[in-house]
This record gives sequence, structure tokens and C-alpha cells, in this order.
Amino acid sequence: MTRMIETWRWYGPNDPVSLRDIRQAGATGIVHALHELPIGEVWHLDQLIERKRTIEWDDSVHPPKPTGLKWEVVESIPVHDSIKLAKPERDKYIENYIQSMRNVAAIGIKTIVYNFMPVVDWTRTNLDLELEDGAKALAFDISEFIAFDLFILNREGAAEEYTDEEIDKAVLCYSKMTEQDKQKLQDNIIAGLPGAQEGYSLLEFKLRLKEYKHIDNKKYRENLTYFLRKVVPVAEELGIRLAIHPDDPPRPLFGLPRIVSTIEDFQYILDITNSLANGFTLCTGSLGAREDNNLVQFVKKFGHHIHFAHLRSVKRYADGCFLEDAHLKGDVDMYGVVAAILDEQLRRMANDRHDYRIPMRADHGHVILDDLHKKTNPGYSAIGLLKGMAELRGLELGIIRSRKLKEM
Repeated sequence: MTRMIETWRWYGPNDPVSLRDIRQAGATGIVHALHELPIGEVWHLDQLIERKRTIEWDDSVHPPKPTGLKWEVVESIPVHDSIKLAKPERDKYIENYIQSMRNVAAIGIKTIVYNFMPVVDWTRTNLDLELEDGAKALAFDISEFIAFDLFILNREGAAEEYTDEEIDKAVLCYSKMTEQDKQKLQDNIIAGLPGAQEGYSLLEFKLRLKEYKHIDNKKYRENLTYFLRKVVPVAEELGIRLAIHPDDPPRPLFGLPRIVSTIEDFQYILDITNSLANGFTLCTGSLGAREDNNLVQFVKKFGHHIHFAHLRSVKRYADGCFLEDAHLKGDVDMYGVVAAILDEQLRRMANDRHDYRIPMRADHGHVILDDLHKKTNPGYSAIGLLKGMAELRGLELGIIRSRKLKEM
């Protein structure tokens, strides 16, 4: 039985986690994007070649030697708002997207992650929640979120979207906040997290929300459909596997459309064009924040179209709150998910698919040990991800070994 490809997300030369750190952690694949480029701009071939060289070759020695790393996955090529909003200039940005895809394919990368979340990318209310053992974790608290929406953002019509009980809890939550707490909450939600497309001031954020005021889920699905019908045929031609990322968290935010939150949503996306180029990123933390998302069934149902896996766990609480737990704790059946992924790889091997090994990465580790005294990217501290990767590696090898013993 073949193992998944172990990868690690790297944010570029300014990432506190170096490429050497990643190699020492045991990963062989790098997940990366040209984060410095404006959204909608073409990723030029010379830029991609240069970054690939940085990742895969150590030019600090003579002669240069391979780093032992390979740029496996692009995460992400962001989708411009003109596409999401179906503006008249969307075709120009789709052509830019297609050219970026062509250039990515030209340097040998075949997996491209993207998301279709409007305005906000992944969203948390707390980036450094201290746990009982002193570690720090990411969390989403619905009362804090509603307090921000109602009393800091003061979004028009927001109160109509929440129950009286939810509002009462938000009022109590807000009454306990200091001015420093309020500013920190605002920064956590809209200032921009690692890998997010943009960060905003409060005024900018309000203006962006207004652009989506008259777009519901039905219209937003139509806009995604238009995009996919343009880009998927080109991806097929290039041998590219597109992998849409789920909404994170998979729930309504700020009255915005959310169309990648449930198994039904993914079926709708697959029905747009049933092509291997139209695929999914299995993010167990994003999807796992909803109790009604059965992740093992997700892998069994959509396994052929899963091109990348983000493996992390969440502990769910009442009313949509969740904590990002240790990778083998929480409410995600990680054993079942990894076993199902390994089964899918076997099916691919039997069908002679060249992409039978699915790249995965440990996602959103806790801040622990010496990293507690360093500046780290939220969710992407070296030691926490090292721990997560080691746990997932052990789980995977344990499943493989136990199956071999049963076959003897």
C-alpha cells in the first residue's frame, strides 16, 4: 500500500519556517503560491521558474545541490472579485487565470487549489486561545463573531439574521470586552490571515460587503458555474487538477453567499462538469466544523475528485463554536478519513491513474514549546505542525502495517 505525499505549506522567503526546517520535518512536497502578486494578475513563467528554483535547489553551495523538496501544489491562485461578482470585465480575469494555469503547468505542477469564498477567506475570532497545557490554538466563537458584526461593524440588517438568544449572548460577550479586546477581535476577523487574499480596514470591509448585497446563493452558484465552464476544459488540456477549498467555517458570515459548505454543495459543483479536472480539497477541519458533514462518507463519495487533503481536527461546541484541536483528537474521525484516503489510492492504482498518490499536509498546528516565544504565522508554527505531521504519519503507517498483517 502506498503512502500519501507529505507536504508543507510555505509562505515564501519571509516565512519564519524555512525550507530547511520543512525538510528536517520529513516533508518532501511544498505547497506554495506567489502571495506577493496582486489578485487577478498573471503569474508569469519567469516568476514561477525562479520560485521553483528557490524551493528545489540550494544555490548557496557550489555546485548547487537539490534540497530534497518539490513544489507539489499551488495553493492558491486567487479568484478575482470581478469573476465572483460577474462583472463585465470578468472574462479578462478568467483569461488571466487561464494563462497562470498554463504557466504553472509549464513548470510541472499539476494541482491548483482555489476557493470561492466572497470577501473573507478563512475566519477565526481567536488566534491564540490558551489551552490547559499552555499551548495556543485557533478558535471560532459565534458570540464573539456576532458581537463584531452587530456592535463593531454595525452591519445594516445584521440583527435580522440572528435569533434573540444569539443576540443576548453577543450583548453579554461584548459588554465584557475592553477596547483592546475589540480591536484584537476586529484584526483577527478582517486584517488578513496567512494565505488569505486580502486584509481590510473597517471601512474597506463595509464597502466590500455592499458589493455582494444582492447576490444570493443561487446567483453565486451561477457565477461559479460560469468560471468552471471556462477554466475546466483548459485544465483538462493541461493535465491540471483544480481543487476547490471548502468555506471556512462552513456557515453563513455577514450575509454573504456560502456555496461550498456541505456534501450537497460539492455534488452541485461536480454536476457542473463531471471531470477529474474539476476536483476538491478535502479540508477535514473546515468541513468537520459542521456535525452534518460525514467526512468518511465524503471521501468514499468524492474520492476520485479529491486532489489534495488538509488534515486537521476540530472540537465542536454548541451553536457553531469550535476549537482547532490536536490532529488526532477532537470530533474528526481521522482514522476513518486516512483509511478511506488510502482505499482511494488503491482504487486509483488499480485504474492506472498516474495521480494515485494524494498530497496531504498537516494543517493548523498548535503553538507549543519554543514557538511560544517566537513570532509565528497563525496556524503555521513549525513545532505544532511538526507534531501534527508526526501523528498523521504514524496513523497512516499503522493503518498500512495492520492491513498487511491481516493479509498475511
